[in-house]
Amino acid sequence: MSAYAQEPATSEPPTGGESPTGGESTGESNSFVVDKIIAKVDNYIVTKSELEQAYQDYVTNGGSPSAQAKCSYLAMLVRNKLMLAKAEIDSVVVLDGEVDLNTQNRMDMIVSQSGRSVNDLEELYGKTLEQVKLELREQVREQMIVSKMEEEMTKGVAVTPSEVKRFFSKIPKDSLPYISASVEVAQIVRIAKVSEAQKSITRGELMDLRKRILAGEDFAELARKNSDDPSVIQNGGEMGWSGRGRMVPEYEAMAFKLKPNEISMPFSSPFGMHIMQLIERRGSEYNSRHILISPKPSKKDLQDATRYLDSIRTLVVNDSIKFQKAAKEFSDDVPTKGNGGFFSDRDGGTRLTVDELDPIIFFKLDSMTVGEISQPIAYRTDDGKDAVRILFYKGRVAPHEASLEQDWTKIQAATLAEKKDKILQKWFQKARTDVFINIDPTYDNCGLLDERR
Repeated sequence: MSAYAQEPATSEPPTGGESPTGGESTGESNSFVVDKIIAKVDNYIVTKSELEQAYQDYVTNGGSPSAQAKCSYLAMLVRNKLMLAKAEIDSVVVLDGEVDLNTQNRMDMIVSQSGRSVNDLEELYGKTLEQVKLELREQVREQMIVSKMEEEMTKGVAVTPSEVKRFFSKIPKDSLPYISASVEVAQIVRIAKVSEAQKSITRGELMDLRKRILAGEDFAELARKNSDDPSVIQNGGEMGWSGRGRMVPEYEAMAFKLKPNEISMPFSSPFGMHIMQLIERRGSEYNSRHILISPKPSKKDLQDATRYLDSIRTLVVNDSIKFQKAAKEFSDDVPTKGNGGFFSDRDGGTRLTVDELDPIIFFKLDSMTVGEISQPIAYRTDDGKDAVRILFYKGRVAPHEASLEQDWTKIQAATLAEKKDKILQKWFQKARTDVFINIDPTYDNCGLLDERR
């Protein structure tokens, strides 16, 4: 297998040959990390760094280090590459627009969570953010194709209660997982409604910025200093080429009204208020830049939201309406309102462990008793909106050894995951004969190509 130099080393070079549970000597200069190709699946490759990253994430998240675990992750990576190869053969594709949107969302998250400037991030990565985005885009595209293939292959798969019980009964008594303390908590949210007076203030701010741009100030610089769009740090407000359906309707409609280089008057979208400059348009595609300012609710707007929720709380406390029904009818939080206000874990259950719970909610529950409904609490939503909520602390389960009675949802999810994995493994055994697969001899002990695997 060949190797290729990737980037300057940031840690001590590996020494000596190792098994699949560790690194290996490369014989290269200490100034480079050499990333080895450890598997080929048709035109797709798995690199050593990919495996090490996946394995390290597993260990960091509490997994037990072992050669078997590393082999399992290698098998997963090879299977994913096989899915990509088969998707190419079967003409399974994902839309470029969806890939671009997911990539941009990931970039926005990276930039906003880093708290760094563009220059700092580029120095950290050793490349421009545009190069990072291009590399990330290919990863996102591959992940989306693999997900699409898996969904197709496991569509309609379900488990019966007897299968769940059978799965649980096979777990040795001394190997039953210990479940952390968990809670059931629900919320009703009221997003503060921004008054027309506040919207007028925002409109005035955007009009002032528009005048400054028309007078010759740099759009990108003003965007970085004033826009509420987190991607502005990276792109200076320029959104890149977009086709129809990529942006919210209000933004897209404005893009097709403007002439090249024209700057719009302030307009509203679900994200707030914008001014936009159309850079160029080609048929149904356009490139634009914008400045976004989200109108901030006033103190009175927040007080109105608090009074609204206080009246809902009074109805629930007086048993005039059940909390779950009130959440479905009155809450502004879409992810929880359909579930009667309850937060859900990754398996769809309503009991959350401490590590799954928002720390702010966790500390609030610490001062509440089970069955209590809190007074209205001001907070900021994940998308940055000022809001108020009331919390219902329904129940708490102490730490315990896993049981069907207390942990049905989690055990059911594990049973379903195992069933789906068997289907995918069966598919792998059949599909691997259709494409070329080569595994580095160092990983022969993983037995990835054994017939019985």
